[in-house]
Amino acid sequence: MSDVILAGIGQTEVGEHWDRSLRSLAAEAVRQALSDSGGLRPQALFVGNMFAPILSRQAHLGALVADFSDLTGVEAVTVEAAGASGGAALRQGYLAIQSGLVDVALVVGVEKMTDQVGFGVEEALATTTDSDYEAVAGLTLAAQAALVMRRYMTEYRVPADGFAGFALTAHAHGAGNKFAMFQKAIKPETYARAEMVCEPLNLFDVAPNADGAAAVLLTRRDLLSKNFQHPLVRIAGAGVATDTLALHDRADLLWFDAAHLATARALKQAGASLDAIDFFEYHDSFSIYAALSLEANGFAQRGVGWKLAAEGALALNGKFPCATMGGLKARGFAGGATGVYQAVEAATQLRGAAGKNQLNGVQMGMIQSLGGPASTAVTHILERIDI
Repeated sequence: MSDVILAGIGQTEVGEHWDRSLRSLAAEAVRQALSDSGGLRPQALFVGNMFAPILSRQAHLGALVADFSDLTGVEAVTVEAAGASGGAALRQGYLAIQSGLVDVALVVGVEKMTDQVGFGVEEALATTTDSDYEAVAGLTLAAQAALVMRRYMTEYRVPADGFAGFALTAHAHGAGNKFAMFQKAIKPETYARAEMVCEPLNLFDVAPNADGAAAVLLTRRDLLSKNFQHPLVRIAGAGVATDTLALHDRADLLWFDAAHLATARALKQAGASLDAIDFFEYHDSFSIYAALSLEANGFAQRGVGWKLAAEGALALNGKFPCATMGGLKARGFAGGATGVYQAVEAATQLRGAAGKNQLNGVQMGMIQSLGGPASTAVTHILERIDI
């Protein structure tokens, strides 16, 4: 198999871009990635998106993004897998390069949450649950996560402030990320005073819905220019898995089986063990999902994932840094763009270009995006290649 290199990366600021369109956000990220690559031109474009047909009344994003990125004529399609859409698009770009049928692939994640407000957004989010058995009863994503979190807290006797460490870690890291929606650290008392969104989830346990776009350009190592300016970062392994869509169909509410399977597949392909992973960009759309991801992926035993955050192990100077640029909680949850943002952030770390948030001596990072409560999980292992 050939080395698939992240040759170019780009991202927009994450936030409420009331004055920007879906196409303009995507085009900005694309221009950055193309420039960062040294001028490579893609033959195929994969767009990760969740809600454009619902919130922006815009489908056919492959052609739209290609058109407004001056790439008319390339092969282009949209990939949807709820919150894992960006990760799934990255997987398709990776497979295209490995197939040998595509030399250069462009992966774009883009989302525009602010094209509607209030119930319109909640209704869109509910389409990612089981429509016949969950959404029809009024179950929202926050309520779904709250049910899981309550079960976890009861079963493992977690105190009321037990998940505070995830929010504190994310916001501390977001303070050093100029693209993050929130760039300010918070104190424990700030978390404690936050209003409830859906008990026991408070405001700081929920990632904010946001707009944004991120892009990566993939190619084979042998196609890079001799004047390529960046340290080489490759996708060493990738894995995708699914679980039941409805929570009530699961034998164990507190185990993310798809996350476990996707990571096992990615590690096997990379020929690596968990011990080789220097940092982890998890999908912390809700604090409870961060804890369950740590456990399902083998970084913590069951019932103690929350303690890693509480003890400071996930901080930049901790034993196992996570959400190194703020995660979804501080960067913002830009829907289907999430997995591509994670790839950009991990590549930035591995290139040694993360500024105030730079980790020392990192060689391998793992990113994982989830659709719902890990009904879909996509894991990628990224590795720096030192020549």
